[in-house]
Amino acid sequence: MVKTSSKKPIGNPTRGKTASNRLRRVDNFILLYEPALLTRTDGLFQHSMFIDLGYGFDARTTLESAERFRRVNPSLPILGVEIDKERVEAALPFADSITHFRHGGFNLPLQSGERVRLIRAFNVLRQYEEKDFAPAYERLAEYVLPGGLMIEGTSNPFGSIWVANLVRKIESGWKFEALVFSTNFRMGFDITDFQTVLPKNHIHHVVAGEPIHNFFEAWKRSAAETAHAKVFGWKQWFTASAESLAAKGFKIDTHKKWLAKGWLILKNGTSAEG
Repeated sequence: MVKTSSKKPIGNPTRGKTASNRLRRVDNFILLYEPALLTRTDGLFQHSMFIDLGYGFDARTTLESAERFRRVNPSLPILGVEIDKERVEAALPFADSITHFRHGGFNLPLQSGERVRLIRAFNVLRQYEEKDFAPAYERLAEYVLPGGLMIEGTSNPFGSIWVANLVRKIESGWKFEALVFSTNFRMGFDITDFQTVLPKNHIHHVVAGEPIHNFFEAWKRSAAETAHAKVFGWKQWFTASAESLAAKGFKIDTHKKWLAKGWLILKNGTSAEG
């Protein structure tokens, strides 16, 4: 049985800064990756929620997501969660019968009977110590229905570059499904840009001998080997480098619908043949 939150929110306030449409590419990724998750009505999914965890100094990211996701599910319940009470109070005028804003942390402020299908937690865990990563994940897993998802990561200030963990809820907890790298190419294509926005469980491990370091080194080699594609544009070079990575044994989803839109999906971790 899913626990309701304890009264005191677990976590620390974020800086709260955001920008309009900063997380548009995150939402668009989910809409393309698994739209059925947003429209499921079987069993407990019928009234389950999307959670925008740590939405920031105003409600814009939650409201923008509501607009996007309700194009496929007009009755989708959405909850914006903030640990800063003043931010919650500022958002309350935008609430309605299916759009909620509540004070809370990693112990989500759910009411009796509420369930969760999807959590988005962006630019939240990055400010914590690495030792806090696993406990936060474990706590959040308590609220998500089996088969649900969490996308958790970090973006640059305008959302043009981001990297996120995509994790699936199974009976025993989270299963790491993919590490997703996203760019809209407005900054060109430079692999080192992704290193600066890695999620907390990877950011301190870009050192020799670590899987994420090996991945980046392989991607840089692949980019060098496919540099001839640069003449056709950033997207073409990005795609060619990803296909080269796949040929090296990394589990990359090479479908054009991802690569042409600037999404590199590294499935099941960071190791080649692993």
